[in-house]
Amino acid sequence: MIPELGHYALVLALLVAAYQSLAPLVAAARGHAAVMETAVPAAQSQFILVATAFAALTYAYVTSDFSVANVAQNSHSAKPLLYKITGVWGNHEGSLLLWALILTLFGAAVATFGANLPPALKARVLAVQGMIGAGFLAFMLFTSNPFLRLDPAPPDGRGLNPLLQDPGLAFHPPFLYLGYVGFSMAFSFAVAALIEGRVDAAWARWVRPWTLAAWGFLTVGIGLGSWWAYYELGWGGFWFWDPVENASFMPWLVGTALLHSAVVVEKRDALKSWTILLAILTFGLSLIGTFLVRSGVLTSVHAFAVDPERGIFILGLLLLAIGGSLVLYAWRAPALRAAGAGLFKPVSREGAMVLNNLLLSVAAATVFLGTLYPLFLDMIGGGKISVGAPYFNSTFVPLMVPLLAAVAVGPMLAWKRGDLEGVAARMRIAFLVTVAVALLAVGLAGDWTNALAGLGIGLGVWAIAGALVEWAGRIQLFRAPLADSLRRAAGLPRSFYGMSIAHAALGVVVLGITASSAWQTEVIKVVRAGESIQVASYTLRLSDVREARGPNYVSQLARIDVARGGQPVAVLEPEKRRYPVEGNNTTEAAIYTTWFADLYVVLGDPDEKGGWVIRAYHNPLVPWIWGGAVLMFVGGLVSLSDRRHRVGAPRRSAAAEPATAPSGTA
Repeated sequence: MIPELGHYALVLALLVAAYQSLAPLVAAARGHAAVMETAVPAAQSQFILVATAFAALTYAYVTSDFSVANVAQNSHSAKPLLYKITGVWGNHEGSLLLWALILTLFGAAVATFGANLPPALKARVLAVQGMIGAGFLAFMLFTSNPFLRLDPAPPDGRGLNPLLQDPGLAFHPPFLYLGYVGFSMAFSFAVAALIEGRVDAAWARWVRPWTLAAWGFLTVGIGLGSWWAYYELGWGGFWFWDPVENASFMPWLVGTALLHSAVVVEKRDALKSWTILLAILTFGLSLIGTFLVRSGVLTSVHAFAVDPERGIFILGLLLLAIGGSLVLYAWRAPALRAAGAGLFKPVSREGAMVLNNLLLSVAAATVFLGTLYPLFLDMIGGGKISVGAPYFNSTFVPLMVPLLAAVAVGPMLAWKRGDLEGVAARMRIAFLVTVAVALLAVGLAGDWTNALAGLGIGLGVWAIAGALVEWAGRIQLFRAPLADSLRRAAGLPRSFYGMSIAHAALGVVVLGITASSAWQTEVIKVVRAGESIQVASYTLRLSDVREARGPNYVSQLARIDVARGGQPVAVLEPEKRRYPVEGNNTTEAAIYTTWFADLYVVLGDPDEKGGWVIRAYHNPLVPWIWGGAVLMFVGGLVSLSDRRHRVGAPRRSAAAEPATAPSGTA
């Protein structure tokens, strides 16, 4: 009965979404205030209905109701409770339901907390959000119903892909979807602005918190996915340039550009048309990621194996959403330009933002090309090719060099016209520290021929130093009494602290990527019990390999004693697991983490003489990658806590209203 309740709730949600997408939009064009207000309860009701459906499916998983086909195909009675719950979104149908839940959550949040929005704009935003919801709910009900029944019900289920039975994958999809779907709010605000024919500082202030929240969640989602791939797949790396990894990275890049562009709209009334386009492209890339995962065109550990018919449905939604919004943009964007507004010199903070946007957009385009070109070539009969790390490293990485160089300098430039010489004078000490640290890192690694590694270390330090120099300059550190500096520090806006933390965190990530990529040590050796191998400064001794049992798997578990300088420092237990129900094997790496490196050990296959293949890696600074991602998220949270985001934007003046509301002429 509960699954039927969930199915019925989805049907009602689709009907509510259809109303929400049409009635408020027409009412806004005709000026019917009462009908416009119905968008609020419609958005709230849609969320309640989808949440009811999600709760019903979760209940079916927790109680192992194998009469529900989705549960029978993706769960098992022997699974731990955590993975029964995460199995809800560990499949195509359930992940779509999670997508719809988060989509309606954002819509309900705008409806509930958007009291300061102009009624017409609010109605249009919620209408666009309703259109997106209607499309995905229709896709779910007509092609991917999670509540289909089996009669007779099987005695037990098939289980969940063992690779997904991991805490990292328990939290990775929800955060990723909060980012993906969160950008739908920027998209809805952009389309509503195009319909209305108006973008101003107030619009930018309204859209920035939603964009910042989505960006923060997507940052954590990508970081969790990278961390999971690092410790679960057993190959010792953190990023493979997998097409589905790229599918989440592209909207992050364009969303980062959108965040900076919206600041220029708010502060300087410039880049309005460009900001609207970025909002459309950011969510468009999120939809493309959805298509890649669910269309069946990719073979990836991240992808859902589904039939191509569903991919055609998703492709239709994608073309309708992206194509329709781009057509609307081509028609309405010229009306958004205000002559003489927002003029600035190339050397200015606006100029730095433009450079930021240009580099991020081109970087996203290179990733897009490398990801989709092989698929396009295969589709037209050109054969199968593989585009891997060499392409991305040679095209993407060079674009990041000027971007990182500008990250430290941009916030120090004044609006409209900056003083580059003055900024250079302020950054002299930072530059010297950067060069010194880069040379020291290369020297300690004993790798003087690796100039690129030195450059990467320098750029990471430069980004961190830039954030510190800007903070010190604002509080007049060492130029004013300490009490005055502390008072100034307490008075700085939280948005500044959030920006500084995020920029410094980017430098931390760059340091981790550079060091672990350039100076990784790898040892592969067959070892018998009692024998040792040397990795960097560590000695690894294989004690034994024994059989162990888990809740729903059996494993070969190795015990490896780790010593450094003759002193024991850790005991590592890598294992190879066998899941009898699913019939799959997984490799569980054992990792010893310090502040400055990971010792990463994988148990391989046995030989015929009682030995085991041991793969061991020493990865310098690799923990900084995920620490930096967490710091970026913290920076986003600090910015969101700024009073300006809590209070909202100032009200628009009546004189600035569009002359003809229905047509939306600026």
